[in-house]
Amino acid sequence: MSDDEENQSKLMRKAKENPFVPVGITGCIGIVAYQLMKMRNRGDTKMSVHLIHMRVAAQGFVVGAMTMGVIYSMYRDFYLHPKEDKKDK
Repeated sequence: MSDDEENQSKLMRKAKENPFVPVGITGCIGIVAYQLMKMRNRGDTKMSVHLIHMRVAAQGFVVGAMTMGVIYSMYRDFYLHPKEDKKDK
């Protein structure tokens, strides 16, 4: 029981430190699930083309989430708390 609680608390701590990582993972899983359901009605499109589009959409979402996380981190470090860095020097 304690290992599960430690893993859950570690996951929650990491999610609070980097909130865009769970968003990226959730978005990737959501896009893949949507595209797999959409695969039934793909019409004349080849399977490989459909899978390539699915991969590009999922990767695009994850890269966008990572970019937003980096921008948020830079904003937090340089604009919200700039005085803390000057005190240390």
